[in-house]
Amino acid sequence: MNPTKILIIQTAFLGDVILATALIEKLHSYFPQSRIDFVVRKGNETLLHEHPLLTHLHVWNKQQTKLKNLYQLVETIRKEKYDLVINVQRFLSSGILAGFSGAKHRIGFQNNPISFLFTQTYSHEIGNGVHEITRNQQLIASITDEIPSKPKLYPTAQHEATVKSYQTQPYICLAPSSVWFTKQYPMDKWAELVGQLPSTLKIYLLGSLSDKDMCNRIMEKAGLQFNFSPANRVENLCGKLSLLESAALMRSATMNYVNDSAPLHIASAVNAPVCAIFCSTIPAFGFTPLSDTSFIVENTNNLSCRPCGLHGHKKCPQNHFACGNEIETGRLVQILTQNSH
Repeated sequence: MNPTKILIIQTAFLGDVILATALIEKLHSYFPQSRIDFVVRKGNETLLHEHPLLTHLHVWNKQQTKLKNLYQLVETIRKEKYDLVINVQRFLSSGILAGFSGAKHRIGFQNNPISFLFTQTYSHEIGNGVHEITRNQQLIASITDEIPSKPKLYPTAQHEATVKSYQTQPYICLAPSSVWFTKQYPMDKWAELVGQLPSTLKIYLLGSLSDKDMCNRIMEKAGLQFNFSPANRVENLCGKLSLLESAALMRSATMNYVNDSAPLHIASAVNAPVCAIFCSTIPAFGFTPLSDTSFIVENTNNLSCRPCGLHGHKKCPQNHFACGNEIETGRLVQILTQNSH
């Protein structure tokens, strides 16, 4: 197969889209003259802004008139006459996009409800320690090879210029929030970390505008607990930076502390130093950091309730959240010493 027009479909969460960029890298390396397009859900499109290897970005609005927009997108995709469509998701809607795309080659996972419409299918098993980029690589191994590329994001010169004013001294980035409560290192623990990090390092708190209040509380708790003025050392950037601006800032940080969430994969995609904290989820699920300098911190007490699910929960099912509360903040601080050697 030598496709000239390729479409990749990934309309799930931010982290999933970032990991799927590994397919863009691999396909481009084998088919440098081919056109590669991508489908994302509305809200994630800025992640691939001015991506140099993509020709067109299809955006599906899932929030308003979802089915109508899905039908229209199917029609748009059919008109493009793709040679190859690769569906990285395992849900019905993405299966419809791929299955009815009209492409000669339609590749996806067997778990998809309408995988019978695909011309090639592959298994997708979570929990065996295989990384997600390796699972995704199965989809194109027959036309490339079995070795996955790393995911990659491309902050532009403008994104770099926007964050330059924050890079006048050594700094650390913290991304304390997560969509799922049980994936999120406890707020009091984040406050402890802020208070225990070296005073020579500036600290930036990253997240969306909805995370701003939480990060303000982290700063307040740290100031009260350790008797210092957070305003002198800590800056809340939640809602101030775009995703690619955050990526540009993280790339040059001394360290980035993140949950098992999208910022982990942003760090991987710009090869930024990262320490990933796993609370209710486990590294064996296959969503670990891929940066050259990366660390994993998790609860080592062999909790019988961990993991309690693949994606986490809005609250701890056991009402104790031991998987997060029992992780000592000192272990995170020690990462800086390890990284300096």
